[in-house]
Amino acid sequence: MPLTPTERDRLLLFTAAELARARHARGLRLNVPEATALVADTVCEAARDGVRLAEAIEAARSVLGPDDLLPGVIDVVTEIQVEAVFDDGSRLAAVADPFGARERHDDAPGAVLPASDSVDAPKPATTLAVRNTAAVPVSVTSHFHFFEANPRLDFDRAAAYGMRLAVPAGASFRFDPGGEAEVGLVPIGGARVAIGFAGLVDGPLDAPGAKEEALRRAAACGYLGANARHDDVALEGSNL
Repeated sequence: MPLTPTERDRLLLFTAAELARARHARGLRLNVPEATALVADTVCEAARDGVRLAEAIEAARSVLGPDDLLPGVIDVVTEIQVEAVFDDGSRLAAVADPFGARERHDDAPGAVLPASDSVDAPKPATTLAVRNTAAVPVSVTSHFHFFEANPRLDFDRAAAYGMRLAVPAGASFRFDPGGEAEVGLVPIGGARVAIGFAGLVDGPLDAPGAKEEALRRAAACGYLGANARHDDVALEGSNL
């Protein structure tokens, strides 16, 4: 059965979560990968059941408590983020304090400490006006391929191809329901390969015809902002 990279990642997460469930049922305390997988999978399954984002996060937060974890896990895992497919599209769920609030120890081995305020956002290479047409807020993280962000976000998809948000690594930007915002974008660096996300690229961003094919897929799947520019890009490609 052919699977997309996103589908393979989802099955891997589910398998890890099933292992965690089995060990938890035997009375074992869970380690970092097990606990993370179980919480993240709970979000994905809740989304599949048709619940809203806030309800999925609350369900995930109630799965495990401090007594279910090995020592130090609660100090290492302070937030779990997972991209889940809800009824209104793919959305980021950020589960803060996934195992319940309790006193943490900053000097614990592996503890995650907040970055200093001196961390700067990269300088934007371009800016785009974005409108959230969904009835719920939509958050996009720093290194998500912005071109493939939630289909209910209305913006110039062609201009966002190969770009990410110009925010510090690990940060995110929230688009309120029905709201509009202007965001800065920077080119994705490194090898410039986009795997996963919404599955519109799944390969090298700069390969011949990759942008045109991604726009075609986006338009076919109903992504707002893809139709308006798709014909123009196709014509540009035909003149090469």
